[in-house]
Amino acid sequence: MTVATAGPRAELPAGADLAAFRIVQEALTNVVRHSGSRTARVRLGYGSRQLDLTVDDDGPATGTEAGGSGNGLAGMRERAAGLGGTIEAGARPDGGFRVHAVLPFGREQPPSPQETP
Repeated sequence: MTVATAGPRAELPAGADLAAFRIVQEALTNVVRHSGSRTARVRLGYGSRQLDLTVDDDGPATGTEAGGSGNGLAGMRERAAGLGGTIEAGARPDGGFRVHAVLPFGREQPPSPQETP
């Protein structure tokens, strides 16, 4: 596995930090379960108000039953959506699989219930 970062590293709010961790964790678990390559590239792109997170593997997909609950991608989508972000996951045109998440952080997010007057 390789990890690369782009942009000045920012301290993420706890919710965004946990979501990023869990999305990377699940994406890497999927590489182990579903990819014949067993290697992955993780890229963290720090913007001023969002984290751009990509996990790529080179495949090919094994096509075998991997066990588990089958809720990994749905869980990643829920985590991203909970922050107002997005997830795209699917086969890459050149082979392999990509998970790409955009996780907003900072003041453009709606205030939490504790912050509303």
